[in-house]
Amino acid sequence: MAEKRWRKRTLAGRALAPETLMMGYGYEPALSEGSLKEPLFQTSTFIFPSAQAGKDFFATMQGRRKPGEGEEPGLVYSRFNNPNLEVLEDRLALWDGAEASLAFASGMAAISTCLWAYLRPGDVVLQSQPIYGGTETLIHSILPEFGVRQVGFEVEGGTAAMQAAAAQARQLGRVAAIYVETPANPTNGLVDIAAARAIAESLTDAQGRRPPLIVDNTMLGPIYCKPLAHGADLVVTSLTKYVGGHSDLIGGGASGARAMLAPVRRMRSTLGTMCDPHTAWLLSRSLETLKLRMAAAAEGARRVAAFLRAHPKIDNVWFLDFLPEGHPDRALHLRQNTSAGSTFSFEVKGGEAGAFALLDRLEIIKLAVSLGGTETLASHPASTTHSAMPPDELKRFSITPALIRISIGVEEPDDLIADLAQALDGVP
Repeated sequence: MAEKRWRKRTLAGRALAPETLMMGYGYEPALSEGSLKEPLFQTSTFIFPSAQAGKDFFATMQGRRKPGEGEEPGLVYSRFNNPNLEVLEDRLALWDGAEASLAFASGMAAISTCLWAYLRPGDVVLQSQPIYGGTETLIHSILPEFGVRQVGFEVEGGTAAMQAAAAQARQLGRVAAIYVETPANPTNGLVDIAAARAIAESLTDAQGRRPPLIVDNTMLGPIYCKPLAHGADLVVTSLTKYVGGHSDLIGGGASGARAMLAPVRRMRSTLGTMCDPHTAWLLSRSLETLKLRMAAAAEGARRVAAFLRAHPKIDNVWFLDFLPEGHPDRALHLRQNTSAGSTFSFEVKGGEAGAFALLDRLEIIKLAVSLGGTETLASHPASTTHSAMPPDELKRFSITPALIRISIGVEEPDDLIADLAQALDGVP
């Protein structure tokens, strides 16, 4: 069957770039009165053309019927599918280099739904540390209530630490998922995705079941790191951050092979963790400028990081492009990532008092959690996003009282540098 024109990825034998496809892929204007942009389908349910069509739509959605060649999935109910959701998912899959994608109500909805889909009581999840605070709470506090145990490895320990943790996890039970975040939040520590995939393969059980490798790609995704290309099974992203990019919505995504997403889709339909139509519409809009925003922010971050590295009141700047020759993460960064991105951390001399003095004097840079927006945000992880972690773990993972995380936006970098300079003047 001929390829539908609104899903064409090539032109005269030329593969079209994602930034080009963002302008129309997955949407047919003729189906919406010729509207250039897809309308907002703010509806809970959809009318079936016939009783048989309704029966077929439900059978297809529930996996009891395979659609015919070229057949589009029927619209049933916005908890299952919606035109805005489908356009977003089609385009997100392009950026992630995936067969398919699913969109969720938040980043944590994406993460938790993926883990619920694969974990069962008695299972073990192998995870990298440190990770985002919400994920840490889910794995350490919530999942154990359902009989799921956890074994962690420090990203600074590299592949050896991951292998040792995998051996320990195997002794506890079936390792049903490997969950890693790279770069780590907030330290920018890296996990070798290919090495993690090799460990996943080594954990295949007697029934041939292999734990899926799930990678949180929020810090660099979906532009500057492609986890699926390095061996990940599923890549999860907080779409709230760079994809949304304007600090005005909450959303999450998961991408991978259709077979790997099948249990996740089933769990999402049951739990109702899908993205709503309006948010999906906003995210599709933001995807059009994603590369432009991320490129501008990354260039600004490089200049701001260079200023901070040279300042006498700054102890350390954890910016990936500054990794010295011989550092174990340098070769991995160059192989796995195409940019250092625009979110990094630095330590102010004077501990918490020095960090707070700087944060309280900022005028252009906003004091807020989150990252990836058009505006520059700064936060203090030890007292906010990671404050639920025990003090010994904060110390072990180098989340010190002096640490500030900054997410550079699209402002003029020299203005951001001026703001940081005057704020640092107030640090004792």
